[in-house]
Amino acid sequence: MTSTTTSADLFARAQQVIPSGVNSPVRAFGSVGGTPPFLTEAKGALLHDADGNEYVDLVGSWGPMILGHANEQVVEAVRAAAGRGLSFGAPQPGEVTLAEEVVRRIGPVEQLRLVNSGTEATMSALRVARAATGRDVVVKFAGCYHGHVDALLAEAGSGVATFAMPGSAGVTAATARDTVVLPYGDSEAVAALFAERGGEIAAIITEAAPANMGVVPPLAQDGVGFNRFLSETAHAAGALLISDEVLTGFRASAEGHYGIDGADRSWAPDLMTFGKVIGGGLPVGAFGGRADLMGLLAPAGPVYQAGTLSGNPLATAAGLATLEGLDAAAYDTLGRASSTLQQLVADALTTAGVPHVIQTAGTLFSVFFREQPVTTYEDAKAQDTAAFTRFFHAMLEGGVYLPPSAFEAWFVSTAHSDEVLDRIAAVLPAAAKAAARG
Repeated sequence: MTSTTTSADLFARAQQVIPSGVNSPVRAFGSVGGTPPFLTEAKGALLHDADGNEYVDLVGSWGPMILGHANEQVVEAVRAAAGRGLSFGAPQPGEVTLAEEVVRRIGPVEQLRLVNSGTEATMSALRVARAATGRDVVVKFAGCYHGHVDALLAEAGSGVATFAMPGSAGVTAATARDTVVLPYGDSEAVAALFAERGGEIAAIITEAAPANMGVVPPLAQDGVGFNRFLSETAHAAGALLISDEVLTGFRASAEGHYGIDGADRSWAPDLMTFGKVIGGGLPVGAFGGRADLMGLLAPAGPVYQAGTLSGNPLATAAGLATLEGLDAAAYDTLGRASSTLQQLVADALTTAGVPHVIQTAGTLFSVFFREQPVTTYEDAKAQDTAAFTRFFHAMLEGGVYLPPSAFEAWFVSTAHSDEVLDRIAAVLPAAAKAAARG
């Protein structure tokens, strides 16, 4: 595809009318430098930009394009829904069907409410948890991202059990004071906090498997998985566990990461949040859980939450068509593509002598440019981000579009065929050598 308007032209124009030229920060390429390609078209595993370049995509719109871009079934479902009306601001059949499908697939979810983003989902789940417990304090983990909710844009204080500080301008100290930030995976810190202040805590919120500092799967300690430990600790103190599956839901496995570490069904989160895959590329979020908790929502209960576009007919049509395409064969394809790509990357980096660790959560994975495994946000920050930057640009120049940050997961789709993987394999040796040149 050719264009008389280049990415550089578009970026210059965008910077005049859009803050920093982008509508979400990572798109500005601030972590890696350079001009972000302005994408104009996508099909399957391939992207095209305004400069006429073609790329193999390993971002997938940060997760939802799990069946590949412009999947025929998803596009047709959206086209048919659009023909019936773009938005009603009233109940419509698609939202019922999508909610039924999520409830059917995700064991701990008895009822679901649809919203418009993952941020809305986590914000609303927190509100329900505080109403259910009558408490204010929320526990989160450093490196876990739950959207730009004021209470969750908090940074750790001076100790592992102190009140947090605002992590963003515009977040008040009073808001952050109700959030405690602990090191991810630190069971001792969690236990100590609950021993001291358990009666104040409304909920623990955690990514089911962190994927916003790179993929850091929850580890078992003394034979007990970290998420199960969080559930048991919270419940012993009368608090709740909120599991954020916005990234991992229907991606890590057919039942998200809960399908991996909750497979024995001896524990469950009280509330779960979703996004990405359940919208098939259109704006959507959802939160759900036990019926008694969800029953606190208005109009039946005292917790107010609303949204004009919630349950939008186009978004629910895209989400349902995506879930319908995610059968056992699809997950087998995703698993094989992910495993193959991980091995290709590992072989290239090893040959070039580049220290690296690849970590996985189901079909999700990320590459850390360091020798030791990453278990905390501090570990993730200690990697060689300069090596990643060199690697990223070499891959981009070779026609492979990676997440433009060393702290992100890589995403494959069912459209990542052997032919597509071969294209990536051809670029990897040169990119690995570029990473090694530091």
